[in-house]
Amino acid sequence: MTDPLVPLTYYCLAILAASLAGGMVPVWFRLTHRRMQIAVSFVAAAMFGIGLLHMLPHALAEARAAAAASDPQATSATDMRIMLWVLAGWLAMFFIERFFCYHHHDVETEPDGTLHEHECGDHGHDHHDITWAGAALGLTLHSILGGVALGASVVHRHDTLPLAGLGTFLVILLHKPFDSMTISMLMERNDRSLRWRQTVNGLFSLAIPLGAAIFYLGLTRGESTGAVVAYALAFSSGTFLCISLSDLLPELQFHHHDRVKLSLALLAGLAVSMAVAQLEGLVHRHAPAVSPAATAAESSVDSVSSL
Repeated sequence: MTDPLVPLTYYCLAILAASLAGGMVPVWFRLTHRRMQIAVSFVAAAMFGIGLLHMLPHALAEARAAAAASDPQATSATDMRIMLWVLAGWLAMFFIERFFCYHHHDVETEPDGTLHEHECGDHGHDHHDITWAGAALGLTLHSILGGVALGASVVHRHDTLPLAGLGTFLVILLHKPFDSMTISMLMERNDRSLRWRQTVNGLFSLAIPLGAAIFYLGLTRGESTGAVVAYALAFSSGTFLCISLSDLLPELQFHHHDRVKLSLALLAGLAVSMAVAQLEGLVHRHAPAVSPAATAAESSVDSVSSL
């Protein structure tokens, strides 16, 4: 049996490094609106696929396996409970984005080539402090939830899958630099010093490890472990769906240029999430099952992954 803390630690270290690097991108490179939007489309689509094709099926499988021992006839009630947790995750992220005024990675280029963020509300100088602070707080909250998702994904399959949580790890690894970049660019517009930006970026990069630690240390040991992991996966699925759609849907209204490139990037992101599902299913079929109940429940996940 592999200790889930080992892969979780490696994942968190890699994500921490990616987050730190993302915050320095505006200092190191000159970005363009087109490249940013193509990258966002790819990552958001991959995140959507992971939430829908990985987390949700695994949450259902884990919940059914946990319920089978006590009441095999409670499948419909179990499924409804899982979907309510998905809805709770979606609503949690929706309200975080609504009340902390920022748009994820929505950037444009001034005539002189300067890259900046769209802001909501007042665009005056006095509003910049509120904007970068609100963005930092909102992104920190959603990163903590991302850490919970990572922890739940690793714990869910660590007994039978050497690459447990790989799909969740990959989309967080790819998405995190954009979050750090958002905060860094807003602080730069407010004339914050490089040292202050680096300090905030360093603190922000700890959000994912913090979320993973909260889940891992708070995980109930015993019979209810399966249910806790299932609910965490379902909640995380809802957050991933909300985050990804908040990046993808604005393209329909605000990005009439590069439609083919953005669409291809979206399809490529979905293809990556499906490829990870195929890889996970292949490795799982060659690994020993923990229990007959778990094997029966996981068969539903493998059938979804093989679509």
